[in-house]
Amino acid sequence: MIFIRRASKKGKDYTVIMLKGEEPQWIPTSEYEHNRILQIYKQDKYYKGIENDHNIWEEKKPGL
Repeated sequence: MIFIRRASKKGKDYTVIMLKGEEPQWIPTSEYEHNRILQIYKQDKYYKGIENDHNIWEEKKPGL
């Protein structure tokens, strides 16, 4: 599974990409670039058997 998060460090903004068993990758990005990365990589809905951000909501409120 891939985790993509926004972070700030010493006044600079980053997109942090984390993969299990790998070191986090800190990439300097603007807000626009970060959102574009999310748009490309983030799953758009719940898929059975695929673990993504939508699993939590499907488990709590099926059919959303």
